[in-house]
Amino acid sequence: MRTETIPAIATSALSPVDLAVDHTLAALAGGVRFLLGITPANSTEERMGFLAEGTEPEFVYRRLEVDPAVLLAQLAMVDVNAVEDEDVAALVRAKRRELVLQAEMLAARGSALFRELSLELHGDIGDELLATAEGLLDALPPSSSSGERLDAEEFLALADEEIAAYAEIAPDVEMHAEVRDGIAGIVVEGDTLLISPKATVERSRAMALIHHEVGTHLVTRANGAAQPLRLLGSGFAGYDETQEGLGVLAELLCGELTSNRLRQLASRVVAVRLMLDGADFAETHAELVHRGLPRGSAYTTTMRVHRSGGYTKDAVYLRGFIGLLRHVERGGSLEHLWLGKFALDDLQVVERLVARDALRPPRLVPRFLEPKVAAERLASAVDALPQLAELAVDRPMQARA
Repeated sequence: MRTETIPAIATSALSPVDLAVDHTLAALAGGVRFLLGITPANSTEERMGFLAEGTEPEFVYRRLEVDPAVLLAQLAMVDVNAVEDEDVAALVRAKRRELVLQAEMLAARGSALFRELSLELHGDIGDELLATAEGLLDALPPSSSSGERLDAEEFLALADEEIAAYAEIAPDVEMHAEVRDGIAGIVVEGDTLLISPKATVERSRAMALIHHEVGTHLVTRANGAAQPLRLLGSGFAGYDETQEGLGVLAELLCGELTSNRLRQLASRVVAVRLMLDGADFAETHAELVHRGLPRGSAYTTTMRVHRSGGYTKDAVYLRGFIGLLRHVERGGSLEHLWLGKFALDDLQVVERLVARDALRPPRLVPRFLEPKVAAERLASAVDALPQLAELAVDRPMQARA
């Protein structure tokens, strides 16, 4: 009689207890649709009233899929103190604290407490970051959008093409894109790129967005999900800043970081600071328009910042991008940042885990790194750190004086 041998489960340098805590937190994190929960369900309708008549938006939020009180109880049951490995212990303690903050924020939607918790989660706006953002808005004159726009289905076709290229390298990789109702704009959720049926993208910006969403967020998700530490797939604490910084870096390395994009990132920082300093929705919107943003774009930025009581995450795009350039300027490498989703501050911890064979090499490397010109663009960007406005590929010549 023929017998078959069941393949053994791959061994890990980490203990079963450590992996159990990691897996449990990853499962809890994966069940929380945080951004969906704090984003207004009626943003489009309120936009029309605000832009037409100046009516103060009255946002309505979706019913939460996870009860924050239940989530907090589940998190309290996770014994992070049982973790044996010191490096892993530090990572999971910080992640549990982050999940606690998110659960408390979901429970506090629409209140001043939400803003206070957001500050703890994402940090304040320092004067240096604000000065950099204001400098970008001053140095880069506003330019009108021009050229052909892709609709949702056309952008989906580009995303599917990029995903297929990665699937040729790793055929079993979990990575998808789809057009779905109930989504605001374009967003990555888990291993899927979600596109609103109403979304449109300038053709000239399409590949920058593809490399940001697919080449960064979905690639690091796929690499992290294949690691023994599952939180590298869903994200360790503070990963947003580095992830969004890498996404902007992808736009730079593929040669499509535009003046308008840099102005958008800078305006988000300014809007967060305005909100924290007490500006209401209308005042924030008016100041952004005064600084050259179109009224529609200013509404979107204002909504993102004022949603649920005050959300400060939008400042991390510019802060994360600058942090990565400074990391490279100091001689740091980007190599291990594709292993999964984690903060730049935790890079040394991840590198120690790699050296101990507790983590595996990444399955995928972003395609935007392949051309030789990408390395040249990175070097030029580091040189331009004192004057970030020089990074814009379409910066008007009169602004270069």
